[in-house]
Amino acid sequence: MITDPASAIKREVHQLIDVQIETLRQKVPLNSSQLLDYKARSEKIRALYGELDRIGRAKIEIKFARAT
Repeated sequence: MITDPASAIKREVHQLIDVQIETLRQKVPLNSSQLLDYKARSEKIRALYGELDRIGRAKIEIKFARAT
């Protein structure tokens, strides 16, 4: 089964966000390892959103090129 790259990225973002939310719901303070993991996930989420933005812009450029 072939999946749309954007769909796969969105699914990964949602999974990462779910982990972030669960991390923030913890009743105890985060240790340094957990904080580093949280930061790494945040950076990954940011990068994935950048990729989604790039994919979206490319689709718009293709549609625009076809229209002209």
